[in-house]
Amino acid sequence: MPQSKIRRYLKHGTLPQLSVFEAVARHGNFTRAAEELYMAQPTVSVHIKKLTETIGLPLFEQVGRRVYLTEAGEHLHAACREIFEVLGRTEDGFTDLRGLKAGRLRIAVSTTGKYFVPRLLAAYIGENPGVNVTMHVQNRQTLIERLATNADDLFVFANPPTEPDVVKQAILPNPLVAFASAKHPLAHQKKIPFARFAQEPLLIREAGSGTRMNTLACFDKHGMEPNIRMELGSNEAIKQAILAGLGVSIMSRYTLGLDTDPRDLVMLDVDGLPPPGQWFFVYPVGKQPSHVVRSFMEFVRERGKSLILDHMAALPE
Repeated sequence: MPQSKIRRYLKHGTLPQLSVFEAVARHGNFTRAAEELYMAQPTVSVHIKKLTETIGLPLFEQVGRRVYLTEAGEHLHAACREIFEVLGRTEDGFTDLRGLKAGRLRIAVSTTGKYFVPRLLAAYIGENPGVNVTMHVQNRQTLIERLATNADDLFVFANPPTEPDVVKQAILPNPLVAFASAKHPLAHQKKIPFARFAQEPLLIREAGSGTRMNTLACFDKHGMEPNIRMELGSNEAIKQAILAGLGVSIMSRYTLGLDTDPRDLVMLDVDGLPPPGQWFFVYPVGKQPSHVVRSFMEFVRERGKSLILDHMAALPE
């Protein structure tokens, strides 16, 4: 009988138990898993207890306040990822049969991508209201980690990984701009030499950020050391620091927004900034994008530039 090897799992509600197990394994904590799954912690414990009894081997060991996977737990965790991926592909197949009346799109974007990707998603969902979308916003390093574990259907990078095992598709230009307060002495100057700009206190993103990587590469190209005053964990924090007069920064033009410029924040006319880069759709080689994912990528290829660039103030030359 083909099911003989898995008969023990068919006797219980193993799939919900595996969902709980995966959350506990990922968080290393029963309470956080319970919060994510909107369950009471005792319910999580019951699921894990029943799953352990089904397996016949301990799955976790507790050290202090954190739980760790045993060897059997590691084996099951790897199987979980495969099972959930197969189920996801199965559902994607059903979605293809249904057309776009229903489906899912899990997209992960960089912290700068959050300024324009929601506009693309809103336009797409307006035409395909049955599609369920989730969006994760992370810095570049965390995005790479999610890509490595195939955690999402599609990824949006300004600086995609250079490894050959990913598919990359350019979608939009990504100009880098020097920002300063409107009260800054350089605010109204033209053709500012990069060496002069480099003298200013620099506000820069945290390690792991693609914006930080671009900024440091720009200084390195000019053979100069940045005068870093402060490292900040978000573009919004950098903009507030600029407005407070703490320094200048190099960021994507998209951080200013897609419509009108804030009155107190200006783009400096600095010579020597790099030419515009690109935003990319990225997914692992070998991944089979679902009908919904393919539809969204085609939608952005056809209409992305008009939806975004037509709403954005004129880009600096």
